[in-house]
Amino acid sequence: MQRCRSLRSRFAPLLLAASLLLAAIAPAWATPATDADVNRLLAASRAQSMLDAMLPQMEAMQAQQFAQITEKESLTPEQKAGLQRIQQRTSQTLRQALAWSQMRPMYVDLYKQSFSKEDVLAMAEFYESPAGQSLLDKTPALMQNLMIAIQQKMTPLMADLQKDLEKISSEAAK
Repeated sequence: MQRCRSLRSRFAPLLLAASLLLAAIAPAWATPATDADVNRLLAASRAQSMLDAMLPQMEAMQAQQFAQITEKESLTPEQKAGLQRIQQRTSQTLRQALAWSQMRPMYVDLYKQSFSKEDVLAMAEFYESPAGQSLLDKTPALMQNLMIAIQQKMTPLMADLQKDLEKISSEAAK
């Protein structure tokens, strides 16, 4: 009996270390998500419609950038036509690269690499729930409000930066 206690006390630190090691590597043993699991999550989270909604916004930003280029430069009609062709080709390339048929396999692979089956199913269940659907419904308004708030916060900072740039510019001109 005494000898058994002695052995336990000698091996206790080793057993504790082994237990901690097993606990640390247990996530590596998690069941991997399947394509079907990830596809369920992507459908529940409306990933395709969110991606589709981003495209017009990206194209609008691109159009604005091209408009700024043409406003700053005196371009000939031929140059404007060439710039218009580049803008159309860029937009087409963007649409092709970000098409759901191109992006879905990447999403599936990345989710499978990043999350276990249990994680993916829990997220899918959340997005399928009324709370998850509410989050998805309200996220666009949240993002719009967030962008407005960030812009309002940045406006005075940009004004200060502009003053600093003007000061530096006037000092350099002397």
